[in-house]
Amino acid sequence: MSDGAVLHVRGRVLVGPEEVRDELWVVDGRVSFTRPPTAGDVRSLTGFVLPGLVDAHCHVGLDAHGAVDAETSEKQALTDRDAGTLLIRDAGSAADTRWIDEREDLPRIIRAGRHIARTRRYIRNYAHEIEPGDLAAYVRAEARRGDGWVKLVGDWIDRDRGDLAACWPGDALVEAIAAAHEEGARVTAHCFAAESLPDLLAAGIDCVEHATGLTEELIPAFAERGVAIVPTLVNIATFPELAAGGEGKFPAWAAHMRRLHERRYDTVGAAHDAGIPVFVGTDAGGSLAHGLVADEVAELVKAGLSPAEALSAASWGARAWLGRPGLAEGAPADFVVYEEDPREDVRVLADPDLVVLRGRPVG
Repeated sequence: MSDGAVLHVRGRVLVGPEEVRDELWVVDGRVSFTRPPTAGDVRSLTGFVLPGLVDAHCHVGLDAHGAVDAETSEKQALTDRDAGTLLIRDAGSAADTRWIDEREDLPRIIRAGRHIARTRRYIRNYAHEIEPGDLAAYVRAEARRGDGWVKLVGDWIDRDRGDLAACWPGDALVEAIAAAHEEGARVTAHCFAAESLPDLLAAGIDCVEHATGLTEELIPAFAERGVAIVPTLVNIATFPELAAGGEGKFPAWAAHMRRLHERRYDTVGAAHDAGIPVFVGTDAGGSLAHGLVADEVAELVKAGLSPAEALSAASWGARAWLGRPGLAEGAPADFVVYEEDPREDVRVLADPDLVVLRGRPVG
């Protein structure tokens, strides 16, 4: 398309779970539902249209060993984009990826800054590794550096105990989360087990990543307070392999990881049924590949969400939660076109027909 061209999409424009339009126009990079008065150079196509997909737990700029260079970060972002992911909540990265904001052909990123972890209680080269007395100061600093989010490591293996254990005392969490909120940032935390969740909840946490440790006792409190979860089920699928690798040294941890994996669908389903907001995240960029958003949506359906609910967790609902527009009049034209209806089968998401970013077809 030339800079002055107009894109016209007819078919089923899925503006929201209950709102469907017959067509949309892209004019000057923005969405319009009204034919422009002068539409000379028009490219027309048909299909099913969704807002650009959201990966709410992704790590551009990171691999299994820490920060990566700009070339690798670019490849990661392009892989996500070509899968239809046009909005990323980067849930912690040791790399500076601000340069991506200047690229019109790369997804938009909402950053949570760098992970904040307890000393020697997380993956090497990923996080600020600190002690509880410094937590509030580091949270405040990352809140100022990020895009409205801060990422804590809520639990990790305690080698002395030989199992997962909470990383922070409750009073440190209260002070730290209050500091983030004073800076206008929300706080999320990596949590596999149940132990860390009561203190995080009491301290005012806004979101929990993975959340495999949610219990029947904790779920009502999460729902009442509107604490969201991003289950990353494509990552939880790796738990048996992780357990096998660490079983010889940490048998209790390995058994724990297997139990969390075995009940993963029941946990997410119970959380969703109770009204806990659930959003799509892949955890790409650590040991997982990028571009897995369609797989994660399909996993949520396996966990009991309806296709429409799982789609919302990766599109309309996720965008509203993150404060970013969807397919609204005058909004930036970020959307994906499919040949078949993803409401009938979410696996359609794996094969986008066209990806439009900032009003221009890409990929």
